[in-house]
Amino acid sequence: MDSNKKYWKGLEELNKSPEFVEKNKHEFAEPIPIEDVLSGDGLLGKTPRRDFLKAVGFGVGAVTLAACQKVPVHKSIPYLIKPEEITPGVANYYASTLEGHAILVKTREGRPIKVEGNPNDVLAKGGLSATAQASVLDLYDVSRVKAPLHEGSEKEWSDLDDLVKLELAKIADSGKKIRLITSTVTSPSTLGVIADFVAAFPTSKHINYDAVSYTGIIQANQNSFGKAVLPHYSFDKADVIVSFGADFLGTWISGEEFTRQYVTNRNDKSLKAKKMSRHIQFETGMSLTGTNADVRIPLKPSEEGVALINLYNAITGTTLPGSKKLESNSTNNAITIAAKELAAAKGKALVVAGSNDVAVQILVNAINGALGSYGTTIDLDNPSNQCQGNDADFAEFINEAKRGEVGAVLFLNANPVYDYFNAKSVTDALAKVPLKISFAANLDETTAVCNVVAPNHHYLESWGDDNAIYGYFTVLQPTINPVYNTRQAEESLLRWSSNPVTSYYTYVTNIWTTGILPLVGVTGTKGWETLLQTGFVKTASAPLTAYTFSRDLNAVAQTIISQSAKQVAGEKDFELHLYQNNAIRDGRHANNPWLQELPDAVSKVTWDNYAAMSLTDLKRLGFQEGDVITLDANGTSIALPVLLQPGQAEGTISVAVGYGRTKGGKVIESGVGKNAFPLYSFRNGTLQNNNVVKISATGDQIILAQTQTHHSYEGRNVVREAKFVEYQKNPFKGSGKDGEHKVYETLWENYDTPTYNWVMAIDLNACTGCGACVVACNAENNIPVVGRDEVRKRREMHWIRIDRYYSFNEKGESITEEKEIDKLEDFNNVSVVHQPMLCQHCDHAPCETVCPVLATVHSSEGLNHMAYNRCVGTRYCANNCPFKVRRFNWFNYWNDSRFENYLQEQHTQLVLNPDVTTRFRGVMEKCSMCVQRIQAGKLQAKMEKRPVKDGDIQVACAQTCSANAIVFGNGNDPNSEVSKALRSERTYYVLEELNVVPGIGYQVKVRNTTESEA
Repeated sequence: MDSNKKYWKGLEELNKSPEFVEKNKHEFAEPIPIEDVLSGDGLLGKTPRRDFLKAVGFGVGAVTLAACQKVPVHKSIPYLIKPEEITPGVANYYASTLEGHAILVKTREGRPIKVEGNPNDVLAKGGLSATAQASVLDLYDVSRVKAPLHEGSEKEWSDLDDLVKLELAKIADSGKKIRLITSTVTSPSTLGVIADFVAAFPTSKHINYDAVSYTGIIQANQNSFGKAVLPHYSFDKADVIVSFGADFLGTWISGEEFTRQYVTNRNDKSLKAKKMSRHIQFETGMSLTGTNADVRIPLKPSEEGVALINLYNAITGTTLPGSKKLESNSTNNAITIAAKELAAAKGKALVVAGSNDVAVQILVNAINGALGSYGTTIDLDNPSNQCQGNDADFAEFINEAKRGEVGAVLFLNANPVYDYFNAKSVTDALAKVPLKISFAANLDETTAVCNVVAPNHHYLESWGDDNAIYGYFTVLQPTINPVYNTRQAEESLLRWSSNPVTSYYTYVTNIWTTGILPLVGVTGTKGWETLLQTGFVKTASAPLTAYTFSRDLNAVAQTIISQSAKQVAGEKDFELHLYQNNAIRDGRHANNPWLQELPDAVSKVTWDNYAAMSLTDLKRLGFQEGDVITLDANGTSIALPVLLQPGQAEGTISVAVGYGRTKGGKVIESGVGKNAFPLYSFRNGTLQNNNVVKISATGDQIILAQTQTHHSYEGRNVVREAKFVEYQKNPFKGSGKDGEHKVYETLWENYDTPTYNWVMAIDLNACTGCGACVVACNAENNIPVVGRDEVRKRREMHWIRIDRYYSFNEKGESITEEKEIDKLEDFNNVSVVHQPMLCQHCDHAPCETVCPVLATVHSSEGLNHMAYNRCVGTRYCANNCPFKVRRFNWFNYWNDSRFENYLQEQHTQLVLNPDVTTRFRGVMEKCSMCVQRIQAGKLQAKMEKRPVKDGDIQVACAQTCSANAIVFGNGNDPNSEVSKALRSERTYYVLEELNVVPGIGYQVKVRNTTESEA
């Protein structure tokens, strides 16, 4: 192991601040609130512990009818199995699609309760993001629009149809324009409906609008190669990856797909073959991708274009006009080294940039062209259909509307009144449009200014399809009848345009049977039914072309230099960098409490956004964490608390967008963060996520609900890592075992596990820290949301957490050649390790020996069980657990209206998994290794009269992981994947010196540093 490194979760832990030391003297944040016990709402409470039936019966008539009503519907077919009807207690699985991924939807008694990735999905091979895992909760959102509205009053669909058709006809006859504004549409059937609508109304036009734009990349490819496309990137084919601000493992284009690709060159199989990709990240704020890089260089937004020019010069040996060195010698050295490595990996190199500036992306194209990346790591012939928003088209719509030329506008999955940088211009323009129609499922900010609301189905109630990348088609089928009186937006468009096909189901089947299925040699009803079982088809890929970049770059370089100069902040100002975090994204998921309570992958803050600053700037300005400052730009300002972020570029501030919404649901309207979209800038024809801001202190302070230092190991070694060059020489480097686990003497007898020994392996080199496993566990195990105030008291209930550790880069680990770094500047040069932490299911479990009522016991299958009915809440077990993975139910979070859990609301409780009891106040809970799934897998094998096979049983966290970082199985089977993983030379056990004999083994983190750096 690397004994010279010191790992820390936050500055308070590193400096042992008095507050941190005092907190960690106590196992719990505060004693049991005795006032509540005395008031009558005590540990036993007023509601029986397992009162699930009562929860289901509380105000759930609409959902019950939706699941069971006998109406003429087109039958959707469960994945692989075709039950005649629902069997109580038996789950059905339906193939569907979300975000372009093929998925499986688990339903119980007609209600969807869990979303899983389809293991055959071309993009992520069964992996799903945190947002996809949480999407099922939105189906049961009681704030959804329950019926069509006109001027705020409910209407019958037939009356609304007559009204809209009449108005559209008048507008068309008058010659005024009709505009249909949507977020990127990747569905072939939806595009067909829109095309038919446009044909029926010749003055209409479809505009793709995305809050977070990729117009710069698309226009750059049009300028460079004559192809206005978003490329399909192949990170698995790249030996050297250099990224400039592109969070490709997180929110950039297709994070789950890129994660799967990226890890294939960095997992155990690759390492054993002595191969590992090299990843260098230049960025402003610490991103999820930056935390996983081998080398990370802080870079201001104003320096990005200049750095790319220098990289191009170093690779090609030319000097573009206006070229100049950056102020930091270490950054200049880093660019030189990156250029050498990229050139050495020609044909297997990839450079990406997160900028939306056309000139910057043209320069990136030139670099990739010089590296021979087109046709290898970049595919323009089988492009991505995602992120097709056009900034210029939407800007022109605003101008048209202001001139009074637009008679009607229709919004589908677009909310520009909230997320456009100049929202006032949008509202002013819409005030001059007579007919404004929204298809929103919730009354969001844009819907609030519309006079017609035609509420759309949730995707789990819908028919449809998707085509996220060229040649990959997925099908969408409903898993429940509509909960409310909603209607699919496509069907509304069909009716309003007097299309001869008024049923959208018929429209979809026509598209597939006549256009898509014949591409793969399938036809007829049988082909359609087979599709509903498999969920997707994949056509042959187009041949790859090695495109040559031949454009003159002199004007491009001058544009970049000019634009960069405008971004440089004055002495008292800061350069602002706006980004999306992995959960809330652009704000469309802001009303989902599972996502709000998911800690940010880097800062571990929940329920808020903040202004991330470097320690140098924090000290210089005399700020402390939580101090509220105002950020002023574009004639607007927002107030946010300051957060110290190691790795933040000096002179910059990073802020997450997607927060600060005002309409759209109970969570949103409770006040969650501030809207940073108004701080975007519009330059060089595109929306860009950086600007120059003035800051000032307000004198206020906010306590952020931050989980990073809620638990401490008191300096014990729990994270281990090694350099790749060392690993190549000694595969046991870092694990500390040199081929042998140390044998400790023990007073305890070992447990027998005669048939099954359920164990887990977690590869720290594969885990990116995205948090999808946390949300998957929430959904599978009925874990409650506790809200901001309870998180502040260290009472979050997550059964699995992702611990994030910083460490200072030592001499030899940094890509720079500087010998000494000022102490404050050390915080700009840190590396990060993510470690999933859950109950270790120890064979010598410390929790079991101290429980006075045998509520926590060991099973003959190696699991540490919890008997909730026995638990009396002494909390001795949590006190004795060295891993701090047990959670105490301070309150009845599911049903107590005093807490902002947002899951007590009527229909929302229908998302509960009936196979897992909901725990009540006063009991301890923790990871059960999804014991309900283990029992179901064993029962299925028994019914089929066979032994359990490896892979039959998947725990929720492992199933959703796109990186395959978590492997679960029977340790008694030497051929199981988990046994093979645990036999890896990199395997170690956290706190194994305590001799608790954990059931979870970790594989050492390996960083690819070169010989010269080591």
